[in-house]
Amino acid sequence: MAKTAVGEGPRLRWRRRLHRARLSVRKSAVDYFRGGASDWVGLGVLVAVIPILAYTTVVTPVWCPPSALVLPILAGGLLLRPSSLLLVYAASAVALIAESAALGPYREGPARVTPGTVLVVTAVALTGLVIAQFRARVGVPWRGGHTMLFDLRERIRVQSRLPRLPGGWHAEMSLRPAGGQSFSGDFVVATRSSGGRVLEAVLTDVSGKGMDAASRSLLLSGAFGGLLGSLPPHAFLTAANGYLLRQNWEEGFATSVHLVLDLESGDYELLSAGHPPGVQLHAGSGRWEEKAAEGPLLGVYDGAEFNGVKGTLRSGDVLMLFTDGLVETAEREIAEGMDRLIGEADRFVATGFRGSAWRLIEAVAKDVNDDRALLVVCRD
Repeated sequence: MAKTAVGEGPRLRWRRRLHRARLSVRKSAVDYFRGGASDWVGLGVLVAVIPILAYTTVVTPVWCPPSALVLPILAGGLLLRPSSLLLVYAASAVALIAESAALGPYREGPARVTPGTVLVVTAVALTGLVIAQFRARVGVPWRGGHTMLFDLRERIRVQSRLPRLPGGWHAEMSLRPAGGQSFSGDFVVATRSSGGRVLEAVLTDVSGKGMDAASRSLLLSGAFGGLLGSLPPHAFLTAANGYLLRQNWEEGFATSVHLVLDLESGDYELLSAGHPPGVQLHAGSGRWEEKAAEGPLLGVYDGAEFNGVKGTLRSGDVLMLFTDGLVETAEREIAEGMDRLIGEADRFVATGFRGSAWRLIEAVAKDVNDDRALLVVCRD
């Protein structure tokens, strides 16, 4: 037994060392691709590629022209820090001089190092340096920047999901950013409060559009999502207004509409902060009614008061809430846009409003250069 224990001791130690080495290599690889480690690996690869390109240019200049040096220079601008990038530039300059000496003067034949080649390589180098300095200032590596943007987009989508409703109710939301972008200044946050009996939904339009309003939209959607359901309904817009005022943004105002719907009785209340009115379809009469609450914009002044408007959703009734980008353009006033929206919505009365939000935006404001959002709530 003693012999076996002595024999296994070194093997166990080697296994532990090997395990620690593998963990260290794995951590270094993960840190590198996340941008949290040194860029010496990328620097070493690019510096090694440069003499290979230079040699290939001297041997077969027709297939590998001197301007091929822009490839490692451009890759360095995307992958390396500015200090490391200068080493790539120095190696490229030496390679360009060596190619010029080996190939001879550019006047003696084609595929030589010409003044145009030098200008192209220099221009790409300056562009790469600007990109590297921008990444260093922002603090987001190129390897992980696209992942961060993807995560932000998915976070906005998750925050905009509507909660599951009980039988007899249906709600859907469609959001269309300006210019086909992935980020929008419009957002929806929703939750069920009072033990699931009450649906609270807030549709907000942040000043600006597209990427210009995306950062404020993300911040506000998180803050509003935390406030919604944690405060009495009549206190939400007041708290949201105070939050915007504390941000001290130059363009920090927003419009918002807050829906508080009792899922048992169908009674609801709309509270608005400078937002376009909602419209309700009364199934019994087949007529649409405008639901306009009163209240100032969010983030304009303190002490604002928000007066709600009440209504009831009965069987077959529909309530639509939307942002101004859906119904208002430079060529079309909001009243005209609402008439068009109602006219298109009448097409769904016979077939039902499931899947209508996306199609209504397509029909009413498909090519509008503004963020558009539509929330549809209907009772079966």
